[in-house]
Amino acid sequence: MAGSRSAAFFDLDKTIIATSSSVAFARPFHTGGLLSRRAALRAAFAHAAFHLGPADEVTTERLRRSLSTMVTGWDVATVSAIVAETVRESIEPMVYAEALELIARHHAEGRDVVVVSASSTEIVEPVAAMLGADHVIASRLEVEGGRYTGGFTSYAYGAAKAEGVRELADHEGYDLAESFAYSDSVTDVPLLEAVGHAAVVNPDRALRRLAAERGWASLTFARPVALRRLRPRRTVPVGAVLVLAAAVLLVLRRRRAGTGA
Repeated sequence: MAGSRSAAFFDLDKTIIATSSSVAFARPFHTGGLLSRRAALRAAFAHAAFHLGPADEVTTERLRRSLSTMVTGWDVATVSAIVAETVRESIEPMVYAEALELIARHHAEGRDVVVVSASSTEIVEPVAAMLGADHVIASRLEVEGGRYTGGFTSYAYGAAKAEGVRELADHEGYDLAESFAYSDSVTDVPLLEAVGHAAVVNPDRALRRLAAERGWASLTFARPVALRRLRPRRTVPVGAVLVLAAAVLLVLRRRRAGTGA
């Protein structure tokens, strides 16, 4: 299509950042009084399963249920304020340098950059703004009386991501045949199929095989870095602490199970 615009669509979790964006805020949510210690521990286990395992439908659905339960009853304004105040310290250390370079390249070539995520808009929009993205496609949590009910009014997952991409393309005039998409997850195959140039990022064996069959590029992102210099006491990523804690607890549980304790 002569003279048409194109875009680059990026999945967020484990594609732009090396973790789950929602669970990365567990520490500030706990500090802000929204999350109990027990709930923070559950979030750590969900984070560990997501971070260490394949981003398949079962794992992703388990994380969605965990997050839905976690936010039920939370005050929306409080959540938005905490995310805005802590987005850099919670997310910056997790961002892949390779993703930043790719985003910059697409912008330099005149494409809009769109972050597409199943996480909620309250989390995705501040993260996308920090990254310099032009648009966001994300899930919307149901709100009643200024508080989350635990339900979703829209869930940007699987085929719904691709539908959101097509709707945004119609609105913005993107030529999807000339557009790009990036994701780590086999659940995002509909998103990858929606564009003319698809690439998988750090894929598992099944997605790598599918990418080879479809002729999609396979990229390796391995350098999470901060967007700006962090203070020395903040050099350890919050998400890494949660993963380590969850991993230790999992090992202890397995040892107890093995000894019959």
